[in-house]
Amino acid sequence: MNINLVNSLFQVIQSLSQEERALLQEKMKKQEDWQTLRKQIVKLGEEINTYRQEKPFCPPVDEIIHQLREERDEQMSACFPELFVGTKSARERQANV
Repeated sequence: MNINLVNSLFQVIQSLSQEERALLQEKMKKQEDWQTLRKQIVKLGEEINTYRQEKPFCPPVDEIIHQLREERDEQMSACFPELFVGTKSARERQANV
């Protein structure tokens, strides 16, 4: 353990204003929330794998995500064509493959 570092951090924290301490506590709480959420996601993933008896998804998840992104891009280009001038649609890209 680096005692000097801990002592220095303690002194810095003690020198903070109430507002700065509140901000620090808020940021630390968000970090804790993120870690808790990550644990929940990992646990849920394990439960899904157990339920599916370790069978892979068909089609694979990355293909599903890719397809959803392509669909989203097509919808966006249909709604805002001026933003997609000069870009190829998913169908045009597939036709070139």
